[in-house]
Amino acid sequence: MSDDAGSPATPLSQGSVPAARAMRIAPMDLRQPRFRTGMRGYDKTEVVAFLTEAAEDYESALRELDRLRHDLTRSEVLLAEHRDRESTLRNTLVTAQKLADDIKAAAQHEAELVVREAQGRADLLIQKAEGRIEEIERGVNELRLRRRDAEGALESTIQALHRALEFVRAQDPAGAAARAAR
Repeated sequence: MSDDAGSPATPLSQGSVPAARAMRIAPMDLRQPRFRTGMRGYDKTEVVAFLTEAAEDYESALRELDRLRHDLTRSEVLLAEHRDRESTLRNTLVTAQKLADDIKAAAQHEAELVVREAQGRADLLIQKAEGRIEEIERGVNELRLRRRDAEGALESTIQALHRALEFVRAQDPAGAAARAAR
């Protein structure tokens, strides 16, 4: 028998058994030994009792080894699942961050467009208002000129009528005395 059973366990991958660790003696070999008999050998009963006990310990060690391999396989499967989930989660977070950045950039771009459009509309409204103010000022100036013209024409008419009245009065001295008496 080799001393491998007492050596520290090495990590196993996928539950496989390395060639150096394979058991060469099965528990059945210990229970049914085939020894050649010699002249003066060991007590057969003690040898059989020792081998039976060794076989039971050996079977227990093999069961424990199988259980540990099974646990290792299950743990490796869980680890692979957790790594897949971690990778998926990491990818999801990266995608979410990129999407958030894209949405933020699109919103900022849209906000800039809205501001530019509003500024353009405001400039257009200001230009229209300024044009309307100029039209109104021209209209007011035109009305002022018409008023001056009307005042000037009225004043000229009043002066002409006043002169005509004075001329008529100057032509009729008797009517002027009668009018003055009233």
